[in-house]
Amino acid sequence: MSLSNKKILAIIPAREGSKGLKDKNIKKFAGKPLIYWSLRSAKKSKYINKLIVSTDSKKIQSYCKSMKIEVPFLRPKKISKDNSKSIEFILHTLKFLKRKNESFDYVILLEPTSPLTTNEDIDKALLKLHNKRDKADSIVGISENISHHPSFNVKVNKSGFIKPLEKKLYNLRRQNLTKLFFYDGSIYISKTKKLVEKKTFYHSRTLAFITEKWKSIEIDDIIDFVAAEALFKNKKKFYE
Repeated sequence: MSLSNKKILAIIPAREGSKGLKDKNIKKFAGKPLIYWSLRSAKKSKYINKLIVSTDSKKIQSYCKSMKIEVPFLRPKKISKDNSKSIEFILHTLKFLKRKNESFDYVILLEPTSPLTTNEDIDKALLKLHNKRDKADSIVGISENISHHPSFNVKVNKSGFIKPLEKKLYNLRRQNLTKLFFYDGSIYISKTKKLVEKKTFYHSRTLAFITEKWKSIEIDDIIDFVAAEALFKNKKKFYE
C-alpha cells in the first residue's frame, strides 16, 4: 500500500541537559552532535513530510536551524522536566500545528538517544503499520531480551548468597527459553487520531517492529554512549 497520499510528521525531542549524561543530545557522537543522527535519518526518509524538533534549549534550537530543521517554538518548561511524559510534548506540537491548519495521518517519535535507527528502519516500520492499518494503530521498536532474560535473574540474601528468584536455580540454555522482548526506544509511530485519543503508543492494537540486537541500545549514560559509538563506527561489520 502506498504512503504517497499520507501526511507524516516526525517529532524529535531534545531537552536541555540530562541527569545521566551531561548535555547528551549535543555531545559529540562519531564526530557530530548526538541529535544529528536522528535528524539525518528523518530527513532521508522517503515518507516524512514534516520534521520538527521539540526542545527547551536555545542552543539546540540554533543548531537545528543551522541544519534547516524546523524548531518553531521553545518547549514550555512545565513539559520539559525530568518526569515529563513524551505524550505532553507530542500533544503540544500537534496543537501548535493545528493552529496553523496543519494535520497529519501519522506521527513518528524519534529519540536522539537511539542514533542507530536509520531511515530504512523508519520507512520499513511505517509501511508495516500502514499495510496493517485495518488491524493496527501504532508500531513500536522492540528487541529480543537475550542477555537479561528473567529466567537468569536471581536474588542475593542478607548474607550475600545467591537465591533463586523463582523455585530453584536453573542452568538453562538460551535456545530453550521462551522468546521475550523489551521496548528499545528505537522508534514509535502511531495514527495521529489514535495517539491523541489513547495518549500512548502502547495498547492492544500496537504492532512490534523487531530491531536487530546491535541497533537496540538506548543511550542513558556514558557506558551506553561509548558502546553505541563503537557499534556505530563498526556497523559495516554486521553486514559482512
